[in-house]
Amino acid sequence: MPNLSRLQRQALSSFQEGDLDTAEQLSADILEYRPENFDALHLLGMLHFQRRRMVEALRYLSSALKVNPNSSDAMSNLGLALHATGRYDEAIASYRNALQLAPDHPEILYNLANAFLELGRLDQALANYDAVLARAPNHVGALVNRGNTWLRLNEPEEAIASYDSALVAMPGHPQILTNRGHALRRLDRPEQALVDFAAALAAAGEFAEAHFEAAMTRLTLGDFARGWKQYEWRWKAAAFAWRQRSFRQPLWLGHEPVAGKTILLHAEQGFGDTIQFVRYAPLLAGQGATVICEVQPELTPLLSQLDDVSVIAKGEALPAFDLHCPLLSLPLAFGTRLETIPADVPYLAPRADRVAHWRERLPPDGPRAGFVWSGSPTHKNDANRSIALGQFASLFEDPPLHCLSLQTGLRPVDRETLRELPKLMHLGEEIGDFADTAAIISLLDVVISVDTAVAHLAGALGKPVVILLPHAADFRWMRQRADTPWYPNAKLLRQPAFGDWASVINGLRGELRAVGEEHVARLPAFERSAGPRC
Repeated sequence: MPNLSRLQRQALSSFQEGDLDTAEQLSADILEYRPENFDALHLLGMLHFQRRRMVEALRYLSSALKVNPNSSDAMSNLGLALHATGRYDEAIASYRNALQLAPDHPEILYNLANAFLELGRLDQALANYDAVLARAPNHVGALVNRGNTWLRLNEPEEAIASYDSALVAMPGHPQILTNRGHALRRLDRPEQALVDFAAALAAAGEFAEAHFEAAMTRLTLGDFARGWKQYEWRWKAAAFAWRQRSFRQPLWLGHEPVAGKTILLHAEQGFGDTIQFVRYAPLLAGQGATVICEVQPELTPLLSQLDDVSVIAKGEALPAFDLHCPLLSLPLAFGTRLETIPADVPYLAPRADRVAHWRERLPPDGPRAGFVWSGSPTHKNDANRSIALGQFASLFEDPPLHCLSLQTGLRPVDRETLRELPKLMHLGEEIGDFADTAAIISLLDVVISVDTAVAHLAGALGKPVVILLPHAADFRWMRQRADTPWYPNAKLLRQPAFGDWASVINGLRGELRAVGEEHVARLPAFERSAGPRC
């Protein structure tokens, strides 16, 4: 019988020194003689956890707890392994069991808070981060993730305060500085945000997330020369790296002629992004290229109307091509500046068969306005860009025009509100795809939309569109403008302060009245007295 205590000490020492192979072999040797040795089972569980072998980690940690169910360390580490495999509810149960054994342990409370954050149970996450900080005020992880939780709760000022405390404990940390800069962007303080991103990059020049955030800030400020170039860092940032396509054909960024070449343009982000930047495809065709656009399947019926461009749905087999370019790299490839944005609208057109169908469905007389008040609930900035239908309710009491809902994917609370708005005609359940939406828009006098794909679609169709924007709008809408160079027929109504939709909706009331009055002014004199009917 070998000296198992000595083997255990050697295994632990090897593990702590990073010699995982030796630690694994020594632990296996111990288990050969003592299959229920807790220390060896626990160490093997953590060893496999470090190597991201989660099945083995869970097996060994569970076996260790069968031997010693009173180990708070093993119970907490089992929670970490469950957390790493996405089993957050089970991880929470394990952390809570560990806290029964070691009440108020800061690291276990911290791990518990992280699991709540993953599940979006933000109030519980915040409470547990506060509990950590009550016991360990300089716990940097808790300070940072507390700030991240405040951001998820749409409280950027609170987030900044938490990041400031973290920076006191860890000055110059690039991730904390980048998070703080992002919170400043949420408050429409881009110049201050750039200071944080510059400090982050001074500490870590290759930190992709800081480059990406700085790019969006520069684009917000209209600095296209540096902004679009720095925007290419998105492919190294965690949020985008998984979307990058690998082709053997070279990436085209405008450095070589495309005449006689076949170029593949591929969608990379949301529907609105595709609609906005597909405007470049005909320009490439005009330079003599054969252009293939790979887009989301939901957009193919609409975008197949593009002249001199072949459109295929993502997932279909790709034809042969010579070059490729992601859609949002096209402004860089074309050297786009504010004054050279290709804004000839319309560059999209509705399908005639869909227009004929919807003409029969819409009210036949009077001005018509289409409304979209919310985007995808999974969008990272949904809390700021979407509006509850109830906030619009007063607009539909006695509207000066026909009001049509183009909203698809109704949220439960909005569905309830819609029942109380008889003068808002809901079309969303009948809309099959973007070709339907385009046909409806072509028959309207104006579109009212928050920052969603429908706003882009109305702009691309050359229709009057009023876009309702949060205080710190997406970078493409820039700042302090009531217009946008991307869509000449668009008007931007911005929140004057963070969260102030009431002022925006009051401004919208005047816009709707003006549309109604303009329609009446165009009528023959004998028809004007009737006014619009709703």
